[in-house]
Amino acid sequence: MKALVTGAAGFIGSTLTDRLVAQGAEVVGIDCFTDYYPRSLKERNLAGARDAANFRFVEADLLDADLDALLDNVTHVFHLAAQAGVRKSWGRDFSVYVSNNIAATQRLLEACNGRPLDRFVYASTSSVYGDEAAIPMREEQRLQPLSPYGVSKLAAEHLGHLYHVNHGVPFVALRYFTVYGPRQRPDMGFHRFLTAAMDGRPLARYGDGEQTRDFTFVADAVTATTAAGTKGVPGRVYNVGGGSRVTVNHVFEIIERLVGPVTIDQQSPQKGDMRDTYADTSRAAADLGFAPSVTLEQGLAEEYAWLRSERA
Repeated sequence: MKALVTGAAGFIGSTLTDRLVAQGAEVVGIDCFTDYYPRSLKERNLAGARDAANFRFVEADLLDADLDALLDNVTHVFHLAAQAGVRKSWGRDFSVYVSNNIAATQRLLEACNGRPLDRFVYASTSSVYGDEAAIPMREEQRLQPLSPYGVSKLAAEHLGHLYHVNHGVPFVALRYFTVYGPRQRPDMGFHRFLTAAMDGRPLARYGDGEQTRDFTFVADAVTATTAAGTKGVPGRVYNVGGGSRVTVNHVFEIIERLVGPVTIDQQSPQKGDMRDTYADTSRAAADLGFAPSVTLEQGLAEEYAWLRSERA
């Protein structure tokens, strides 16, 4: 396998890169180091892979990178590069999501048109479902995103479908459900909650805390992603969930057991936040052999240990 990993310096992208490198794949990673969070954190994510002989890194933006050169002899594309964040996707910032999530994906798909790829694996999100989908969420349900971010990710899914149907690009989409664990972005919930608890600051709770999420440990998400590269059926979409749907209030209880007593900073519900998510992963189980292996308690303990080591 020769793999191109976009967003290779990010949370999931770097974890995937490390897994592929360890498995012996030849990996080309690309990242443009957007300023969404500090570059130093992303550089740290890449530290292990940079020492490997079977890894090459290219700093470039997909919108103007030399994609023909990057795709030379590539057999697998893992497209994880994206502008993340539900809450920042409103207003004038939406143009950034259009560029980084839609236009960049279209340019990459166009560059893959006519190439003998084994798979093009796209990292989508549970944010495409919205609040009208029945629980558990199934891939064939009607999609009504509640945020501009979700709209941009769904648009990229549709582009992948178009390039598969019309040009034979072997496109497979994975809808990740709230991925967490070591290297998690600092804007994400568990990272913010754990660091606030470690610093003795209040934990921000938006709404009543009874909203639920299907939390997925990053190693499990990466296992599903690598499996999609070999077993994913082109043209199909797969839910990737951790099987641990719990309330935010329950998450706070786990954090208290890990870190100690916490206080709550009560906030109003945020526009674009879904009330509940829960993945039906039966299709991923059947096609990819996917089964989550890390419980929420175990995963949160691993993220907490990683955060402590980062501060040491």
